[in-house]
Amino acid sequence: MRHLIRFAAVPVLLAAAACAHGPEAPPPPPNYALPDAQPAGPHARLYADCIRLAASAGHYRQVIDGGDELLLFTCSGSIAEAFWAALEPHSAAMDSGWEHDGRRYRSTARVQRNLIGVDYCTVDASGGDARCVLTFKAGDFLIAGD
Repeated sequence: MRHLIRFAAVPVLLAAAACAHGPEAPPPPPNYALPDAQPAGPHARLYADCIRLAASAGHYRQVIDGGDELLLFTCSGSIAEAFWAALEPHSAAMDSGWEHDGRRYRSTARVQRNLIGVDYCTVDASGGDARCVLTFKAGDFLIAGD
């Protein structure tokens, strides 16, 4: 009787496993409604000012990395200094600061693997020469023009 119970349970377990690994439900259709937006705060102004300065000076480049198509905008001067200063409490709370090649860095997010997709500001050892690098995820259109 004990063997009969074991053999009877096998088809039930196989059926449950098949259900658990069956085809996935199709994704829902895209939602084309515009997302709700609110007025931008002071940190958004830092982003906008840095990108504006970098674009007007031609200080942008592209990175294609494993399916990520990115534009990197680099600003300097007073806008980068203000961004660097504003990042101090955020970076300290997240432990997202480091030193590398004689420069100090603060980032808006912790670096996971590398700097791809991470916004950051950097200064030299004396605290001067501020520069910020901001990432814009562009998508396939960026490489379509090549």
